[in-house]
Amino acid sequence: MEAQVQELPGVTVAYLRYKGAFGAPIGDFWKEVFTPWQQASGLTGRTTYGVAQDDPSTTPAGECRYDACVEVPDDYQPGGPAKLATLAGGRYAVTHFKGRGDQIPGAWQAFFGDWFPHSGLQLDQRPSFERYPANYVMDPETGVFECDLCIAVK
Repeated sequence: MEAQVQELPGVTVAYLRYKGAFGAPIGDFWKEVFTPWQQASGLTGRTTYGVAQDDPSTTPAGECRYDACVEVPDDYQPGGPAKLATLAGGRYAVTHFKGRGDQIPGAWQAFFGDWFPHSGLQLDQRPSFERYPANYVMDPETGVFECDLCIAVK
């Protein structure tokens, strides 16, 4: 696995929160809840983020929180169930992911468990996240997509 330390800007996001077991249900949440809301809100074609608020290895599955987010202008006023947040800018270790949704947990495990301990870096308090490009696409036949995994570092 290769990763680079990058300085990422802070961004304002609108988000919908999922609560429950991580894994396949998060993909269902994106498909059935977040994406329809994003389209209805006129927020397609923008960078999106997946932010795990809890560590599923230490938090009971039913209590895990995950925010599906989309970049919005600073003056954006969300409607309906959406809330606003800021993803803090700063230093992040970033690695590229290409695969299926069921491979994301293993990629995070390799990033945090294998790469990070040997990096010489220290974790920061800011949340880590997945960053999906504005032109995000998923291959309908294979389910393969691309995103960046970003770990906040000091």
